[in-house]
Amino acid sequence: MSEEPQQSYVAIVDTYHPTRRLIPEFRKAGHACVRVQSGPEVPEAFRSALDLSDYEDNIVHEGDLEETIRALSAYRPVAVVPGGEHGVEFADRLSERMGLASNGTALSAARRDKYTMIETIRAAGVPGAAQLLVEDEESLREWHIALGGRAVVKPLSSGGGDGVFFCDTPEQSVAAYRSLLGAAHIYGGHNEGVVAQEYLRGGEYMVDTVSRDGEHRVCDIWKTSRLSANGVLDLCDAIHVVHRHSAKGRVLAEYAESVLDALGIRHGPGHLEIKLTPGGPRLIEMGARIAGGEIPYYAELALGESQLGWTAKAYCDPEGFLAEYRRDYSVQHYFASIAMISPVEGTLRGYRHLETLENLESLHEIRTLVPPGSTIRRTVNDLTYPLIVNLRHEVEETVLRDAGTVRYLDGEGFYELA
Repeated sequence: MSEEPQQSYVAIVDTYHPTRRLIPEFRKAGHACVRVQSGPEVPEAFRSALDLSDYEDNIVHEGDLEETIRALSAYRPVAVVPGGEHGVEFADRLSERMGLASNGTALSAARRDKYTMIETIRAAGVPGAAQLLVEDEESLREWHIALGGRAVVKPLSSGGGDGVFFCDTPEQSVAAYRSLLGAAHIYGGHNEGVVAQEYLRGGEYMVDTVSRDGEHRVCDIWKTSRLSANGVLDLCDAIHVVHRHSAKGRVLAEYAESVLDALGIRHGPGHLEIKLTPGGPRLIEMGARIAGGEIPYYAELALGESQLGWTAKAYCDPEGFLAEYRRDYSVQHYFASIAMISPVEGTLRGYRHLETLENLESLHEIRTLVPPGSTIRRTVNDLTYPLIVNLRHEVEETVLRDAGTVRYLDGEGFYELA
């Protein structure tokens, strides 16, 4: 009587919603999932999203790496995958120590620390922004004067647009530095450092990738649109899918791959935010993990594929990945995700003009993030959108027209307060 094949496992480090979408992709490839938590404390921003029902186990790292490796080794994982930004460095440590496909720890800091990241790619010959690791107010003031233009001041490690300041004067930069240093960030710690960078002018794009053995798959490219609102200069209000082999798509893909090489990304997903400036592409920042928000889900709607499936293939079927990673993606449906920008604060009674939105020709779905009856705040970053309107259609102009309509309806008149 033959024995049944033993269940195989993939370990995902610090998975929260929506990176849980990786789990069914690994299941399709025949692997159950074990979750590893890089520390005993769950960041407050993610506590409500922690759901362990789809995992065989949740191994919590209490500080003893050998003990965590022993607990995980019982499952003999075929891969250790970062489940989000918070888990990138610990996934590097585990995968390297366990002899699995790994980006290694030598450049882990460069994949998380925004100052070290830019310095690392520049040292490799990849163009990057002028910047300063801020050590004191006076050096920041002098640097900004020498820069002679707008600066961006932000934490060394955060996300979601949290703690990003656009500063036109040295005094504004110093004030931003004072407010950031030591302040709490969304990953549950405190800002231990601050970086100041030149403000890059140009269109902003997101490039999502998956790598295996140093070969890179460009899975999807998105153009973000920006507006100035609620005191924020560059507030992202929408994303639109971009063809891989358009003129801009080719430039962005080539630059993204050079960044991945410079940062030592040989395995797994990557999410790059890039400005296409008059002088060429420049990295804003890169995450060695799948894209945040619902971008992989949106890519599935637009392209019929995403980082999710490619990540599972890269770790579980490397030969299959390498056989087809150069295949271009094709836009099956044009897609745009439009974020409503709340200019109001208070108790939300309801949203006006919902019926008009529901009748848009390309409407795919309306996602309510702030339901009526709860507190609504002014939108100042990715974490404070009240409502998302997703559009999908075979004809690009239909999506663009409806996107314009959505933005026209937004504003103070869209929100009814109690």
